[in-house]
Amino acid sequence: MRFALSDDQVAFRDAVRDLLAKEATPAVVRAAWDAPPGQLDRGVWDSLEAMGVLSLLVAEADGGLGLDETFLVPILEEAGRVALPHPVVETAMVAAPLLGAARGMVATDLGGPIIPCAADADRLLLHTARGLVAVDGTAVELAPADTVDGGRRAAQASHDGGGDLVTDDASAIEQTLDRGALGTAAVLVGLGQAMLDMTVAYVSERQQFGQPVGSFQAVKHHLADAALALELTRPAVWRAAWSAAHDEPTRARDVSMAKAMASDAAELVGRKALQCHGAIGYTVEADLHLFLKRTWALARTWGDTAHHTDRVADALEATAR
Repeated sequence: MRFALSDDQVAFRDAVRDLLAKEATPAVVRAAWDAPPGQLDRGVWDSLEAMGVLSLLVAEADGGLGLDETFLVPILEEAGRVALPHPVVETAMVAAPLLGAARGMVATDLGGPIIPCAADADRLLLHTARGLVAVDGTAVELAPADTVDGGRRAAQASHDGGGDLVTDDASAIEQTLDRGALGTAAVLVGLGQAMLDMTVAYVSERQQFGQPVGSFQAVKHHLADAALALELTRPAVWRAAWSAAHDEPTRARDVSMAKAMASDAAELVGRKALQCHGAIGYTVEADLHLFLKRTWALARTWGDTAHHTDRVADALEATAR
C-alpha cells in the first residue's frame, strides 16, 4: 500500500491548482451567492471539463481518463482551497462513474435533502424507491432553500419518482454514497488548508503592540493546533481514496474515518481562524466567511461526524468478533 501521491498525481493536482488560482477567485465565489437560480457562471467549470477532471473516473473507452479516486481526491482538495461553488464532487466523484462522460453538470440529493446547485444542473441524480434515477434538470420542481452558505445555491426537489433508472443495486448505491463522503472529505481538507493559510498571512501582517500578532505564543498555539489537525487528517483521506480505488473490504470504514476526521479538522481550523482574525473574520467583507460557512455546510452533508464515527465503531466491532 502506498498512500502518498505519485509524480503523475502531483502534476495533475498542481495543474488544476494553477487553473483554479486564476479562474476560481473569491470574486467568482461571491458572484455565485448573487447569481439567480440557473445562472451560475460556468467559466471555471468548462475549464475543468476541458482538462478531463469531470470525467476522470470514467473509462477511456467511454470517453473519460480512466483514472481512479487517488487522482481525483487531491484535485477535490484543490476545489476546497478555493471554495469552488460548483458541484464537482456530485458530478465527477458521484455521477460520472454511473452516468459516463459528457453528461453536463449533475446535482444530487444523495448527500441530503438540500441539493447544491440544483437549479444550475443539467441533470439530477435522485434517490427514489426504485433506486437511483437520472432526471433532466427541467423536469423537477425546485424550491430554493435558505442555507448559511449562499454559494451552494441550494434547493429542495419535488418529483414523482420517474426518470431513467441508473441502478437499483444496494451495493452500488452504498459505493456511490461512500464516493460522495470521500469527495466531501477531500474538499473539507482543502477548505481547512485555505483558512489556515489566510490566517497565517493575516496574523503576519496585523500589528499589535508594535509587532505582528502572529509572534504571540497564544496565536502560535492556535495555528499549530489547526495545522496538526490537517496533517493528521490528510493521510486518512488518501488512505480512503486508495481503499475506494481498489475496492478494499475496509472501504466503508476508511471512508467514514476520513469524513469524520475531515469534518472535525476543518471545523477546528475554522474556529481557530475566526478567533485569530477577530470579529472581522465573520463579516461579509472578509473572504474567511466564505470558507467558514462552506465548512459548516459540508461537515453536515454526506453523513455528519456522529454518523460516520458510528460506522467506524460498527466496523471495528465486527472485525473484533
